[in-house]
Amino acid sequence: MAQRRRQGETAHMTGRFAPSPTGTLHLGNLRTALLAWLAARSTGLDFIVRMEDLDRVQAAPEHEVRQLSDLAAIGLDWSGDVVRQSERFDLYRDALAMLRSRDLVYECFCSRREIRAEIESAPRAPHLPPGSYPGTCRTLTSTRRQRYLDAGRTPAMRLRADESLAASSSVINFTDLVAGDAFGGVDDVVLQRNDGVPSYNLAVVIDDALQGVTQVIRGDDLLTTTPRQIHLQHLLGLATPTYGHVPLVLGDDSERLSKRHGSVTLAELVDAGASTRLIVSELVSSFGSEFDATSDVSSLLSGVVSSFVIGAITPGEVVYSPEPNAPVGFTLRNAR
Repeated sequence: MAQRRRQGETAHMTGRFAPSPTGTLHLGNLRTALLAWLAARSTGLDFIVRMEDLDRVQAAPEHEVRQLSDLAAIGLDWSGDVVRQSERFDLYRDALAMLRSRDLVYECFCSRREIRAEIESAPRAPHLPPGSYPGTCRTLTSTRRQRYLDAGRTPAMRLRADESLAASSSVINFTDLVAGDAFGGVDDVVLQRNDGVPSYNLAVVIDDALQGVTQVIRGDDLLTTTPRQIHLQHLLGLATPTYGHVPLVLGDDSERLSKRHGSVTLAELVDAGASTRLIVSELVSSFGSEFDATSDVSSLLSGVVSSFVIGAITPGEVVYSPEPNAPVGFTLRNAR
C-alpha cells in the first residue's frame, strides 16, 4: 500500500497516545498516557497525540480541548499537529478498496442483536478473541443478499479472515513489551460499519503506519485485538509497531474505570484540593518507578525518564480508592 503522508505525520520512530474525544480523560486514561510518554521518551522516540474520533455521536471538539489540556497539565508534550481520524476517511477507504480488489472483503447484513445471538449459539475456536463473528454472511447467496437490500438493510464490510490467513498460520504470534509472548487468532473483523464509518481496527493500522508509529503502549483490554491489527498490517504491506499493553485501573468494585463508570478526572481531583504534582507522583508510584517527590512536575518526569523501562513496571491491575486522609485524596494500589 502506497503511504501518503500528510501534515502532522512523521517518518521518525514514534510513540503515541490516541484517545477518543468522547468525554474527559479519567485517572486510568492519564496513567496509560503517562506510561506511553515515558516509554517513548526513555527510548529516544518522538511522541504524538492522535484523536480517534470515529464516534459521530459522542466525539466533540470540547472533549478534545479538555483532553489535550489535561495531558499538558500532567507534564506531557508531543510533536506536530494533532491528527483526527474523522478527517482521514479517504485513506481508510483506499485501504478497504485494496482489500476488496483481492476478494478479501464481504458484505455483512447482520444486526447487532443477530450477531449477539449467533455468537451465543455458535462454538468459538479457542484461539479467537471473545465476541468473534461466526461468519454468518460469508457465504451469503445472491437471493438472500437481495432480500436484505430490498428490506432496506445497509451492509457492513468484513475481512475474509480464513482466506487471507490461508498462506500463513491461523494464529498470530508477537512479543509484547509488558505481557511477554502473546498470540491470538483473527476473525472476520469489521472493516467498515454499516453507516459507512471505517472501523477502529482498520483506521488505527493506517494511522500508525502513516504517522511513523513504531511503539504502541495502550491498555491491556486491547491485547486480544492486536493479532487482527498485525494481520491487517501484513495484508496492506505496512510495518508492525512494537506493542506494550499495560494494566488497567479498576474501581473499588473491581470494574475498570471508564468515562461512564467510576471515572475520576484531573479537574475533580484538583477541585478537591490535590495538586497536579501530587497526582502525577501517585501515578508514577503506581507502576513502581522511583522519583523525587519534592520536584515540580517537569523535573519529576525528567528524573523518571532517565531510568524508565516499560517492561519493568509493576504487573497486575491497579485499584483506585478514594482516601480522604491521603495527601492526594486517593490511593492507587496493586490488585494482586
